[in-house]
Amino acid sequence: MLGKNSQEIYKNPIVLERADPWVYKHSDGYYYFTGSVPGYKSIEVRRAKSLNDLENGERITVWQAPETGAMSCLIWAPEIHFVRGKWYIYFAASDNEEIRNENHHHRMFVIENDSEDPMNTNWIEKGQIKTQFESFSLDGTMFEHQERLYYVWAQQDPVIPGNSNLYISEMENPWTLKGKQTLLSVPEYAWEKIGFSVNEGAAAIIRNGKVFITYSGSATDENYAMGLLWADENSDLLNGFSWNKAVEPVFKSSSKNQQFGPGHNSFTISEDGKKDVIVYHARPEPNKAGDPLNNPNRHARAQIFEWDEKGFPLFGEPVR
Repeated sequence: MLGKNSQEIYKNPIVLERADPWVYKHSDGYYYFTGSVPGYKSIEVRRAKSLNDLENGERITVWQAPETGAMSCLIWAPEIHFVRGKWYIYFAASDNEEIRNENHHHRMFVIENDSEDPMNTNWIEKGQIKTQFESFSLDGTMFEHQERLYYVWAQQDPVIPGNSNLYISEMENPWTLKGKQTLLSVPEYAWEKIGFSVNEGAAAIIRNGKVFITYSGSATDENYAMGLLWADENSDLLNGFSWNKAVEPVFKSSSKNQQFGPGHNSFTISEDGKKDVIVYHARPEPNKAGDPLNNPNRHARAQIFEWDEKGFPLFGEPVR
């Protein structure tokens, strides 16, 4: 287990008022950061040479939502990736802030930048990432494994009770899915169904012969928590039988440390390249009233984590 001093390298929170934090450490030595911007009308990218410097580091609004149309409202959970020589940002958007039905709800989109340096507004809209059926969908993430690209996302299926399930598909290219899509996980345990029945916010990390996918469940208040899926790295990742699911959450609220609703994480590595780091959001207190999505007190946080003797992640609990 980690000693106290190993957590003190990060001055949490590392970025204020940024839920759904995504960090990517590039070959240029910079950490690139994005997350949901309060007001949900734009996409911001920051960078710094250390996670502690992201709050006051270089930043730019790289894309602004249009006034109308499918990408005009509720810009949620952007992720920045560098894939085969180009930059991509995946995000979810809606065409209406109020209406929630089959036709008016979130869909997933991607923008592309072929500049070596992505800190500019030269982002091209590549359009909606189309899945095999049209419905509420969000929180798309991608990873490359054994020279194949995979996309994991949350989507509502009208024949499955609940708000969103997790799916996986292979990608033809960074903006197009191909072949079959496989159902990975549905909200089935009590901890995934508090407030809302949710599986969302997936992130992949490949270690110790396994592909691990973390995800978040329940409403976005203090009940939000993280679960874990895993498969053997040489298995068919599009075969649902390849995947296993932890019964209990692997990361949840800590009253002792006054961190509530940890989740929607990403993974990166420490500045010295030797440790794995989980980046997540959490609240300093339970949500007191109203829609928790309208409460901007979810802050981006970082902490080092270790692995157990079986090769599984040990996240511990959110640090103060």
